[in-house]
Amino acid sequence: MSAKKTGADTGRVAGDSSFTDVGVDPKRRRLLIGGMSAAGGLGAGALGVSMLASMSPSARAKAAGAPVEADISKLAPGQLLTVEWRGKPVWIVRRTEQALGSLTSVADQLADPDSEQEQQPEYAKNPTRAIKDEYMVVIGICTHLGCSPTYRPELAAPDLGSDWEGGFFCPCHGSKFDMAGRVYKGVPAPTNLEVPPYTYLDDGLIKIGVDQGAAA
Repeated sequence: MSAKKTGADTGRVAGDSSFTDVGVDPKRRRLLIGGMSAAGGLGAGALGVSMLASMSPSARAKAAGAPVEADISKLAPGQLLTVEWRGKPVWIVRRTEQALGSLTSVADQLADPDSEQEQQPEYAKNPTRAIKDEYMVVIGICTHLGCSPTYRPELAAPDLGSDWEGGFFCPCHGSKFDMAGRVYKGVPAPTNLEVPPYTYLDDGLIKIGVDQGAAA
């Protein structure tokens, strides 16, 4: 009858179910373990770099809130120029003499003719809602549900009434605004169009996103 094998004979430690490192070169074992640790570290490092890169704002995102310049030197009376600031359309209109005159004649039809709601900087809280009367600067988003109104400078438009003296009409729900972006009474929009912060760099250049008098 053969002798019973011991733990040493089988390559196991007596009383232990796990395999030992019998027959494995200790130097080779350390090399393998070190290599696996390094690979794991590289993988974690690569993941970390990827996550950091995804969290870093892109150049476009950084620029989204930056001030923008608008050249108004060639804007003719009655024309509208649209520029983008913070992902929103900003309208610049060079008002005609007739349009400026209408700001007084339509005042009794408006919900907030004196711009009492905080929809403009202090320097635009005046009858023309502007730094210079000739140029209107407003954000072209209806204050009802965020649609973009259309520019309707024509007088007595058939669909807007014989007393229409020019302004903006929102096709989504029928809100109307005058040539200073002030909202008419009895329409869904609750407030006037917003006037963004802006300043003049010179007679033909406006910077939107910077308050008047601030450093350009």
